[in-house]
Amino acid sequence: MTKPKIVIGNWKMNKDFEEAEDLITQIEEQLADFQLQTEVVLCPPAVYAELVTDHADIDENHFYAGLQNVSEFENGAYTGEISAEMMASMNVDFCIVGHSERRKYFGETDEVVLKKMHRLLTNDIVPVMCCGETLEERKAGKHFEVVQKQIESTVCTLTADELERVMIAYEPIWAIGTGETATPAQAQEMLAFIRSLIEKKFGTELAVFTYILYGGSCNAKNALELFSQPDVDGGLIGGASLKPDEFVKIIEAAETVIKDN
Repeated sequence: MTKPKIVIGNWKMNKDFEEAEDLITQIEEQLADFQLQTEVVLCPPAVYAELVTDHADIDENHFYAGLQNVSEFENGAYTGEISAEMMASMNVDFCIVGHSERRKYFGETDEVVLKKMHRLLTNDIVPVMCCGETLEERKAGKHFEVVQKQIESTVCTLTADELERVMIAYEPIWAIGTGETATPAQAQEMLAFIRSLIEKKFGTELAVFTYILYGGSCNAKNALELFSQPDVDGGLIGGASLKPDEFVKIIEAAETVIKDN
């Protein structure tokens, strides 16, 4: 059986309440007649968590609820933070961790990212762990070195049982929100490299099973070619996930690849 693709929409800090509700409704309506094999996740700002979880029904509406960040702490006097336990109580199934914007603007380190992953796993929420290099690091030929450190400091410290419940998203920082996109060959090269690191630590079976996604200006025009690469298991979609027509076209691209295989 062909491995399903995963398409995750990261809304970042966008949309007011009415706009968010309208976006969900439009996505629902467009997916209503699909018999999807692709798994779709919507990750809105945390204040809209209940709005998405109220709509999320994988049998009827074809998507899961996710969020964009979680506290590294279990609970307590951490004003403004949101715990994994709170998310679980609201039926959130996925959560992005270690996004380059969190690392850049909020100083998150691999150590912090790992703590967040453990919080999510303890509460049966799937961490979507982001990794990627800057343009300077790629130009200097350090992109494999940078990503290897991120993977070895986080994913490779987990147990095999934990890794089975984790997804990895490779997002070259130079391609996030810039309109620049890694070529399909560049995406495939890095995702194959990441999978090889997992294989070295955990073996071939788990390496094949692990979901590794591409993110970084993935859109309706390039999704089919990107998703057709053998090691690209789907996409973490930023700006295009805010446009229902385009987001659904990306999902359709994933469906096309599944059916062709």
